[in-house]
Amino acid sequence: MQRHRPRLGQHFLADPLYRQRIIEAVPLQPDGLVIEIGPGRGAVTEMLAARARHVVAIELDATLAATLREKLPDHARIEIVQADILSTNLPDICRSHGAEKCFVFGNLPYYITSPILHYLFAAASCIRAMALLVQREVAERLSAVPGSRAYGYLSVLTQLHSRPRIALAVPPGAFSPPPKVHSALVCFEMQPRFPKWKAEATKRFLEFVQRCFAQKRKNLLNNLSRTYPRPRLEGELARLGLPLVIRAEQLALEQFAHLFQRLG
Repeated sequence: MQRHRPRLGQHFLADPLYRQRIIEAVPLQPDGLVIEIGPGRGAVTEMLAARARHVVAIELDATLAATLREKLPDHARIEIVQADILSTNLPDICRSHGAEKCFVFGNLPYYITSPILHYLFAAASCIRAMALLVQREVAERLSAVPGSRAYGYLSVLTQLHSRPRIALAVPPGAFSPPPKVHSALVCFEMQPRFPKWKAEATKRFLEFVQRCFAQKRKNLLNNLSRTYPRPRLEGELARLGLPLVIRAEQLALEQFAHLFQRLG
């Protein structure tokens, strides 16, 4: 039988040693609901189900989804859904399984990592925690601290909603076919930094942060001067004790929030 070839940027986790190490690093709960993004050939799906109450595996590829249903026809704890994760409703899935919150696991295709992260953080209120396999450079951005080379908009987005940590480095050889880059497992404890903010305020704040990082070679004052009068920007930076030449990558999350609130 001819093996299914990846068409959507998938690199399947094939090494049993790394599968076990990943499962051991994932903070699952025996009575919890797991939503798996892109189960592929199901290498981790059954391992997740062995440590959780139920797994909803969402697979975009129709052939892979059908193969998984054939492979796991009578598994009471696994549900295979052929769908695009970006079009699914996580709160509805949680409600249908009687769960207030879920755990999300995924081996994310590199080309769509950012859209999936935005989607998941938008649904953060129904997610307890996550563990995602991503490109190593992306993992470093997600967990980067202010002043570091990797720190940017993605760092702020992630740390606004969660506490990320790199749990495990995963080499190309652990996947089939091997990617040209190294990967890492990132674990996220979902914890909003500003829990009293409403969705609209969060949306406007992230748009503000994107403008701050619009051109990394420019300082914060220059990036924001297209949106706000320069004298006002200079005054607000001075009130916050920030130098006029400061760059966005030097600001901590709380400093972004203070500046955003002062500028209105």
